[in-house]
Amino acid sequence: MKVTVLVGGVGGARFLLGMRAALGPDDTITAVVNVGDDVWMHGLRICPDLDTCMYTLGDGIDTEKGWGRRDETWSVKEELAGYGVDPDWFGLGDRDVATHLVRSRMLRAGYPLSQVTEALCARWQPGVSLIPVTDDRSETHVVVDPGDAEGKRAIHFQEWWVRYRAGIPTESFIHVGAEQATPAPGVLDAITGADAVVLAPSNPVVSIGAILAVPGIRGALRTTSAGVVGISPIIGGKHLRGMADECLQVIGVETSARAVGDWYGSRKEAGLLDAWMVHTGDGYRSEPLDVVERPLLMTDVDTTARMARDALEAAGVSLP
Repeated sequence: MKVTVLVGGVGGARFLLGMRAALGPDDTITAVVNVGDDVWMHGLRICPDLDTCMYTLGDGIDTEKGWGRRDETWSVKEELAGYGVDPDWFGLGDRDVATHLVRSRMLRAGYPLSQVTEALCARWQPGVSLIPVTDDRSETHVVVDPGDAEGKRAIHFQEWWVRYRAGIPTESFIHVGAEQATPAPGVLDAITGADAVVLAPSNPVVSIGAILAVPGIRGALRTTSAGVVGISPIIGGKHLRGMADECLQVIGVETSARAVGDWYGSRKEAGLLDAWMVHTGDGYRSEPLDVVERPLLMTDVDTTARMARDALEAAGVSLP
């Protein structure tokens, strides 16, 4: 079986753990990963979602935070602060810096991000093929108007997310470079050649939305012969991690499973999904989208594996 998952963030990485546990050794999982969060910082290329997936699947993640390395130390961050180097709001852990050093060195040598990611994964053995949605620049920036002397401006998503915690007046999201970007090698084939495609319970705006901003991704989802199922990151009208509520407010979408499902839309009406999986109690009637109620709390790997199997069944895959 070939399964492709569009993924970003902590929730998406944890879902991949469950999908890997749900399938057998002869099955193939390809994760098309968001790169909208990627940023150059202190001369290093940081790829938060790729690293979160890689560390999570490779058993190196800080499980309490859901991101970064386990048993991390912060000497580099402290030394940078001693020099007064900006930005001081973004911390790099010492173990994490090694990954960024290797990545930055390979990128400067001319290797595309997809090949760099493959090389990094050789150490971590994630059991899932992690592919950045594009090798090109496609960064999420945020148009803000905080009412200060600088006025309206666009800042990188990381500054909006980490420094300001999404707490300043925000007008819109823009995907810088996305229009000129092309899908990384293997991405379109992974979608069109899959037996099932799953949109993970990641932030629909800045994780899945940033993936969809790359030309060709929406078209591949609409034309693949595989069933396409999305999993709601909204449970009981609330997001469980991150700041999906703030992101949805910016684009004018209510924080509810139904509103996000409507935003993705049905493939029968030029949308993206055949089925939309919502948490038990969040179900509703919808035509023509097939709405499926299942438990969506990822409390442990076994529970998440059952959730992954439910998603595959909703996508029309027969499981043993």
